Amino acid sequence: MAREALSRRLSSVLFAKRGLLVTLLLVPPLLWLGVVYVGSLIALLIQSFFSIDEFSGTIVREFTLKTYAELLRPANLDVILRTLAIATFVTFASAVLAFPIAYYAARYARGRTKATFYIAIVMPLWSSYLVKVYAWKLLLAKEGAVAWGADRLGATPMVDALLSMPFVGGPSLSVSYLGQALVFAYLWLPFMILPIQAALERVPASLIEASADLGAAPGQTFRTVTLPLALPGVAAGSIFTFSLTLGDYILPQIIGPSTLLLGQTVYVLQGTAGNIPLAAAFAVVPIIVMGFYLFAAKRLGAFDAF
Repeated sequence: MAREALSRRLSSVLFAKRGLLVTLLLVPPLLWLGVVYVGSLIALLIQSFFSIDEFSGTIVREFTLKTYAELLRPANLDVILRTLAIATFVTFASAVLAFPIAYYAARYARGRTKATFYIAIVMPLWSSYLVKVYAWKLLLAKEGAVAWGADRLGATPMVDALLSMPFVGGPSLSVSYLGQALVFAYLWLPFMILPIQAALERVPASLIEASADLGAAPGQTFRTVTLPLALPGVAAGSIFTFSLTLGDYILPQIIGPSTLLLGQTVYVLQGTAGNIPLAAAFAVVPIIVMGFYLFAAKRLGAFDAF
């Protein structure tokens, strides 16, 4: 009886003071976020200001900018620029591939067709990341389905020409930057399609009709009305594709050339090399890049597209 009375009294207090209830509900996740997430980022930032003794290999826990200066070495700078270039290409390719699909879903798909569209877009996310990457490894191999299809279509010379280009190709698509970028675009495509589709859904049909009534051709209406209003969705999707590519280290280990990207470099430095300060400095790079990227995306209205 005493327990029931206490429970009723506690329920009455929480019902009367909604702010207290909200506070009690938010405290555990906020503590977890503050300690585990923000705390780990602060620890990472602190580690990046340390250095490593080249003779003994031990960490010198004294404040210095020496480790950040090492990022400007040609080999380290190449890693950063290479990763940024691939992330930019993947984002652009994802936007180009996603826009027609999202446009069809927003303008023409109805009822069961739209439901099927959502299932088809989301379904690849249900399967294992590693399974998809290794499947693409087999598809892009020299003896894989892509090479076989290109041979049947007579496109082998074009594929060979692409593979012979510097900073793009390799012996086969599975060990090339091009193949790496294609797989990245496939993996992150749903994250680009859905925000664009949501942005296109918000474009009032009356604006398109008004543009047509004023004599604008369909292409002109698309360029002057539809595309500008859909840009927040593109910017929102690009946040996912760009950031996910920037930090991924598993896919580049399976598909692509032997040169390292940012994620791989951090993994190698903190593991095999044991250079925690330099690994931390490399890990700070995508944080800074994404800070500027989010600022630019906000100016384009990306956060209004969610």
